[in-house]
Amino acid sequence: MKFSQFRRNHNRSLRSQAPAWIGIAIAFYAFISIGIAEGGIGVLLPSILETFNLTPATVTFLFISQIVGYVFAAFSSSLISSRLGLAPMLLMAAVSLTTALILYGLAPTWLVMVTIGTLLGLSIGLIDASINTYMVSEQQEPKWIGLLHAFYGVGALLGPAIATTLLLLGLNWRQVYFVIASLVALLVVGVGWIIITHYSPMLVRTAASEPHIFANLRLALKTPIVLVSSLFLLVSVGTEASLGNWAYTVQQVSRGFPAATAGYSISAMWLGFTIGRVMLGVLVNRLGAVRLVNGSLALLTIGLVTWWLLPGQWVSLPLIGFAIAAIFPTTIWLMPQRVPAAVVPAAIGFVTSVASLGAAIIPTTIGWVANRAGLESIPVLILLLAIALAMLHRWLTKQHVSYDVNQRV
Repeated sequence: MKFSQFRRNHNRSLRSQAPAWIGIAIAFYAFISIGIAEGGIGVLLPSILETFNLTPATVTFLFISQIVGYVFAAFSSSLISSRLGLAPMLLMAAVSLTTALILYGLAPTWLVMVTIGTLLGLSIGLIDASINTYMVSEQQEPKWIGLLHAFYGVGALLGPAIATTLLLLGLNWRQVYFVIASLVALLVVGVGWIIITHYSPMLVRTAASEPHIFANLRLALKTPIVLVSSLFLLVSVGTEASLGNWAYTVQQVSRGFPAATAGYSISAMWLGFTIGRVMLGVLVNRLGAVRLVNGSLALLTIGLVTWWLLPGQWVSLPLIGFAIAAIFPTTIWLMPQRVPAAVVPAAIGFVTSVASLGAAIIPTTIGWVANRAGLESIPVLILLLAIALAMLHRWLTKQHVSYDVNQRV
């Protein structure tokens, strides 16, 4: 009895001593982790193509395999977090992601690697949903959600740089995946510490009862602005992923740039992306969220036209990265203003997980088209995605005004 009392007192002491910034730091590193995991594949893709004797069309099955995981995450994230709490869900996802990356490096056949993609998709979908829910619930200011997604940019910048450097040092693509897995494993350690020390902010459950979870999810699925936001973010994330997955191949295979030049040019794109997300809070406060996204889409279009028509210059990729940076986090930040408070966790879990589908569907579709039309069709296809984003954003803007005409957006 005395021991039990001592343990309860000890746990309360740990909770009181735990600094408030720890949860934020874990959230930031979680996004660095998924940024590295997703960002590195673009540089490794030519090596994977060669190892398994693939074409730009057949390699897209790696992206397709992630869809099942993303879909499961979209419909289960709010249920899992309500049953377990955010930190246990995050721990489960971090362990799964580390395992998937190790298995990528060990995969003896292409079929095995494709199968593992489902686990990868599930892991990233759950991490994305849990961290976005935590940040929106705890910190409503745009600077926090902007910084969160800036750290995804840090990871996406580091992924190609790490992969390029390790390949230049003589490691093969399988060994690079082992290195990436070791970096993600640090997230497992951090989240494990949160659970052991009972760090309460990340142990909360997002809903009180299962009927409420399903009711809120059903309501979210019946809300047009949630569905269109999901499609908007799917295209946005798909655009990011298409650039991350295919820009290196365009630069190195199609345009003949040296491998180091091509690899570090992709890191430059993610550097622009990271700068854009670090500046998000300032830009939202000065321009308003809607005008910021309008400007971002215009800048994205200019960058894509330049990348397509002037392939030898160095400005377009960093410009594209900067332009696309604000779109996803600004849309997430606006979600609590667009839907009832009770629906926010289900809506965010759904839209972020559906958005992750874009990382599989859109690069896959682009790969199929490029297999027939050539790699130089990729900049044009991504330009069409930017136009689609502008159309969807226009609808969301009108719908948002009808929900809350007094909110400065």
